[in-house]
Amino acid sequence: MSRPVIIGLTGSIGMGKSTVAAMFERAGVPVFDADAEVRAMQGPQGELLETIEAAFPGSTGVDGVNRDALGRMVFADKDALARLEAIVHPAVARKRELFLLEHAGAPLVVFDIPLLFEKGGHKQVDRIVVVSAPAEVQRHRVLARPDMTEEKFAHILSLQVPDADKRAMADHVIDTGTTLAETEAQLRGLLPLLAEKRERR
Repeated sequence: MSRPVIIGLTGSIGMGKSTVAAMFERAGVPVFDADAEVRAMQGPQGELLETIEAAFPGSTGVDGVNRDALGRMVFADKDALARLEAIVHPAVARKRELFLLEHAGAPLVVFDIPLLFEKGGHKQVDRIVVVSAPAEVQRHRVLARPDMTEEKFAHILSLQVPDADKRAMADHVIDTGTTLAETEAQLRGLLPLLAEKRERR
């Protein structure tokens, strides 16, 4: 039985991955947003709240996970982060399988996964698209975010595969250091190539 070509979409913080994911959706390609699924499961009445609260007391409330409180508990603590990931990642994997079943007839689907390489997800996709921009553009975007600091930015980068390595492992790279129109044109030009990969598979 045939299935969609699975495109792994990734990129380091501030590279414009979410913007490109939205462009895929506008082009009619179903997108699984791993971050959005996590937010839903950690939001008000989210299915992971009880488990997260048991592992990290005081990290949740009526509005769901208190991201600041939980962040302080796992920031720079690899063991704590691993415990959190052991809760979240299997739940996301289940959501991803349901997404694939729902879109089994589509020619292409996109898995929008920030840590695609870091967590081994690149082994579960057919093609990898990396979004990338010059380092100074990335830095400007990230430090413009509310509550972002140099320390937080440096810590996040330390947890991510370097941009140059991501680009080297990618099947395709989309440059987001340009205008939105030019970025979308790159994506539109890429879609037929991704479809060709399906025909050859």
